[in-house]
Amino acid sequence: MADFNPSYLGPRPDIIALIPKRCRRILDVGCATGSVGRALKEARKDVHVTGVELDPEMAAVSGQRLDVVEKGDICDLLAHGVFDDRAYDCIILADVLEHIVDPWTTLGLLAARLGHDGVIVASLPNVRHYTTIASILFAKRWPYRDRGIHDRTHLRFFAYRNVVELFEGAGLMIGSLRRHYRILEAPYRVNRLSRVLALPPLRDLLTFQYLIVAKAKSE
Repeated sequence: MADFNPSYLGPRPDIIALIPKRCRRILDVGCATGSVGRALKEARKDVHVTGVELDPEMAAVSGQRLDVVEKGDICDLLAHGVFDDRAYDCIILADVLEHIVDPWTTLGLLAARLGHDGVIVASLPNVRHYTTIASILFAKRWPYRDRGIHDRTHLRFFAYRNVVELFEGAGLMIGSLRRHYRILEAPYRVNRLSRVLALPPLRDLLTFQYLIVAKAKSE
């Protein structure tokens, strides 16, 4: 396998756990090498997974693991009507929306592709993590990194209220919003203490990532 960024290769059991058991038609936007879809297909019968992947090398790998892979940018694919005749029980947006120029419009267009009782399962990094504030105040710099909250490829940034507004603006109702807590961005042992320390006044400052399950408001 090519030397891909390991951030994109995991099966994301946290995301899979949020997908209702009834979902059979899955769209995984930004599927990378297809690890999430493959894990879903191994765990659940009769699941059909369509992936969307911009990177051609990753798309080639995921094409061997998923039922269908659409190669290209999700915004371009939507603009060209690729999904106009399709409906999905679940659309996965795992750490994707922050990489899109206009996530507000894109999320609305994807929401229109949900079938009856369909859900969107998404994860978004929390830019209000205390490390952002500390870096700006004390180091006098934006903390650009190769992965995580401050991934240098992020185009948009979200704190709690931005997340809520993003989904409500797309005509979606958030049914579940969970948090991954971390003291440090890297997966160090000290992060085990983060949930203990995440008392209400500190909760947003220790939230590394939001996990969202949403459905159409009209449902």
